[in-house]
Amino acid sequence: MTKNLVLFDIDGTLLRKSGPHHREALVEAVRRITGLETTTDNVPVVGMLDGDILTQMLENAGASRSLIRRHMPDLMEHAQRIYVRSCPDLRKKVCPGVRALLHRLSRRGVTTGLVTGNLTGIGWKKMESAGLRPYLRFGAFAELAHDRAGLVRIAVQQARKEGWIDEGSRISLIGDHPNDIQAAKANGVRSIAVGTGLVGVDELATHSPDVLVPDLRSLSMEALFG
Repeated sequence: MTKNLVLFDIDGTLLRKSGPHHREALVEAVRRITGLETTTDNVPVVGMLDGDILTQMLENAGASRSLIRRHMPDLMEHAQRIYVRSCPDLRKKVCPGVRALLHRLSRRGVTTGLVTGNLTGIGWKKMESAGLRPYLRFGAFAELAHDRAGLVRIAVQQARKEGWIDEGSRISLIGDHPNDIQAAKANGVRSIAVGTGLVGVDELATHSPDVLVPDLRSLSMEALFG
């Protein structure tokens, strides 16, 4: 049997409208570590990695590059700790079709993982709180690479190393943002765009994903793997 791999983004793909707690954790971490008051208000957070969001928050508050570099590891650690304590119940925030798709993939023995701009502790806490954690074997998270394409590369390499996939495997990345489509293309994997995030289906279409669906209820196994 072919060993296939499906990678999922979190925000806008698996979950939507999951509350202000993630952003608040970043703001509070900056306050505790640097004493600076920051906001995500003028930061285009959709599709960004948490480290880049923190950097832009700090730059907007006048922080120097050296201060940002020096404090980033502590900022990331504190943001994760704060979020783990404040995360709400997210079971009602799961996007349409997600549970059914994960269940089908699990029954078929398909390996599933995360490729997300969330920091590790934040991403896994969201999955636990949404009741999706048991379906997901592993993940590539914000602090592991400089961009989303790098995260996809890390995830595929880990899956190969663990023997979860082989040369004949089909690999798909499901996401709601043009950055997800570009990251899939950069790694030669199948890009599945879903219109459950803040980017509309028409705009997603201009980035030429392999498959485009309004939500995951519309995604067939044939379309997923090609």
